[in-house]
Amino acid sequence: MKFAIIAAGEGARLIKEGVNTPKPLIPLQGTPIIERLVVLFASQGASSINIIINEQQPDTLQLLKRLQEQYPINIVVKDTQSSMHSLYALSHLLRGERFCLTTVDTIFKEEEFAEYIKAFKSGSSDALMAVTEYIDDEKPLYVDTDSKLAITAFSDTPTASSKYISGGIYGLQENALDILEQCINGGNERMRNFQRSLVANGLNLKAYPFKKIIDIDHAEDISKAEEFLTE
Repeated sequence: MKFAIIAAGEGARLIKEGVNTPKPLIPLQGTPIIERLVVLFASQGASSINIIINEQQPDTLQLLKRLQEQYPINIVVKDTQSSMHSLYALSHLLRGERFCLTTVDTIFKEEEFAEYIKAFKSGSSDALMAVTEYIDDEKPLYVDTDSKLAITAFSDTPTASSKYISGGIYGLQENALDILEQCINGGNERMRNFQRSLVANGLNLKAYPFKKIIDIDHAEDISKAEEFLTE
């Protein structure tokens, strides 16, 4: 099974709030968040860990090259206009196996993640999407599900069927990449529109609830994430 990390964002909000460390290098419990993900993915038997960073991250690139000596890492250095385009830039490395994708600033408990990967490996759905009831996001993506946690829609506003929001962890089969290519060719943007296209194309998407997932978007989120991991 392959893994992927999107770390090509600029971290503009963090910079504006005085955080000068590149987002992938922000330490939690003494370890840069991108290294934490690499180690975690390797512990789950990753056949490859495919990472995209932007062209303004020489320090992140240096760290990844050091980690490459120990872990099966592929690095893409490219500026992209959205997370969906970052995934597309990695897509040639992800074919041939199912894969798990996350953004670099998605913080979750290792134990929950291990159970999630176990469920994804043993399941037959086209996609297993991490979701959570914990909302601490400026623009959450609401996930509509039925009684068996099949995903029926993704919404910008809550509905009667949206108990959860997207957690930013995506377990996908290879067929999702064909729909991704359709989105790119059709001029679509944003990861949430790609997710909507998965539903529209009839793929079998299931939700997997996490108790809590935190995104590091603002300076205050760093302390929140640190506290969360030590709970």
